[in-house]
Amino acid sequence: MNNQKRQIIFERLRAENPEPKTELNYTTPFELLIAVVLSAQATDKGVNKATDKLYPVANTPEAILALGLEGLKQYIKTIGLYNSKAENVIKACRILVDKHGGEVPQDRESLEALPGVGRKTANVVLNTAFGQPTIAVDTHIFRVSNRTGIAPGKDVVEVEKKLLRMVPKEFRLDAHHWLILHGRYICVARKPRCGACIISDLCDFKEKTEI
Repeated sequence: MNNQKRQIIFERLRAENPEPKTELNYTTPFELLIAVVLSAQATDKGVNKATDKLYPVANTPEAILALGLEGLKQYIKTIGLYNSKAENVIKACRILVDKHGGEVPQDRESLEALPGVGRKTANVVLNTAFGQPTIAVDTHIFRVSNRTGIAPGKDVVEVEKKLLRMVPKEFRLDAHHWLILHGRYICVARKPRCGACIISDLCDFKEKTEI
């Protein structure tokens, strides 16, 4: 994979989806933060189903703290690992109120200090809520980056660093969304849909499928 190919790959992804968006429902940075925390090992659809009921009732740190742990659990109990996620959300809300005036911080260190927030979640919030050119690497992006040859690496941090170095600057802000959607719907885990892929001719994957 060379830089010319990467340029064309992202030009095609942009042409197909000029304004890619997360599939999580949110209207504020706080709503996005909580949705991403809840989405670990869960589907965006499942998270949206829960937050569509939660956010009209409580969509600020103060309001969620007022619900309390057991009250919050009633809204998110359909999501996997909801007990530990509820505890993390309550703890995170307390820190946001006590240390950040109830606002979501815009720096990685402060975000990663929140319970339930790791590097990936921090990157999603920085990118999607605050427009910073970070690239969160989840299982989809890790797979696509390695399989296509765009940015191969042995772990998510290595892939993230390579993507930030190798993705042309003009595409960096939206690269996260393009790659995750590509991995979710086209370059799927078990049998990639190479026949439906707009970058198949540029991809380094040797065992291409007809689908």
